[in-house]
Amino acid sequence: MNTPSQPTTFRYLDVVASFFVGILIVSNIASSAKIVDTGILLFSIPLAFDGGTILFPLVYVLGDVLTEVYGFRTARRVIWTGFAVMALTTLVFFVLGLLPPEAFWEAEAGNNAYNAILGGMSYGGIVLASLSAYLAGEFSNAAILSKIKVKMKGRMLWVRTISSSLVGQLLDTFIFVFIATITGVFGWEIFWSLVITNYILKCGIEALMTPLTYWVSSFLKRKEGVDVYDVP
Repeated sequence: MNTPSQPTTFRYLDVVASFFVGILIVSNIASSAKIVDTGILLFSIPLAFDGGTILFPLVYVLGDVLTEVYGFRTARRVIWTGFAVMALTTLVFFVLGLLPPEAFWEAEAGNNAYNAILGGMSYGGIVLASLSAYLAGEFSNAAILSKIKVKMKGRMLWVRTISSSLVGQLLDTFIFVFIATITGVFGWEIFWSLVITNYILKCGIEALMTPLTYWVSSFLKRKEGVDVYDVP
């Protein structure tokens, strides 16, 4: 088995990292764009989720793959890269919201529509919620997965991907909804609805993708000739 001291030039790392960052940005835009009502009640709590929940679990799947194949150090660099790009995205949407609108566009769509949808990406509350939740969730997910891998000597990948995701997704979901709620982005009346639904969907989608995680991890280990164990 290879260690982090092995050469760091890989054929597919840039591809995995690019999809990780791209999906992260798209899912955050979708989160501010729409809240979906499932029409289902769970103990009288209506289940609703933000639009990013559909795609966001793929970020954790790719995060699992990065940590499993390339190790925590490499995953950490990609996580920080995602953080930087997400921060840049929010800055772009903020500046764009300040620029004067063209007359025809203002009549057809207008700043009110922009602020209600894309402008959500630049609000202080949603920015703080997104960035804080992302860092807490992704780093805990990667750290737990890498430690379990060493302890289990690489066996039973599904145990570490699901275990790490249960913790990471819980932190990510609760921190995001909590900060967004206390800053006025969401109303308290839908707090538990968003937390419960998002957590169930995120964990459920990622669990269903476990076979894909297995396949991609095996493919990359074989093609890259690496299987990093984050030993001290």
